[in-house]
Amino acid sequence: MLTWRLACRFSLSDGVLLRSFLVAVVVGTMLNLINQGVALFGTAPINWFKAILTYFVPYAVSTYGAVSFQFRKMRP
Repeated sequence: MLTWRLACRFSLSDGVLLRSFLVAVVVGTMLNLINQGVALFGTAPINWFKAILTYFVPYAVSTYGAVSFQFRKMRP
């Protein structure tokens, strides 16, 4: 339980939240343009589930990287 609390604290500290958000916006937008370009600029319907996941995944990966780095710094 302590590990989850510490991971949550790390994910909200040192600007991790903002950095992960910015990564998600940039990478998610590029991926959405690549994966759903026809839907965004054409006549195909937008798959909203995929669009949301396309932003969530880079956010989660960026946050995971920052948190795992903090855990690694704690090791002796």
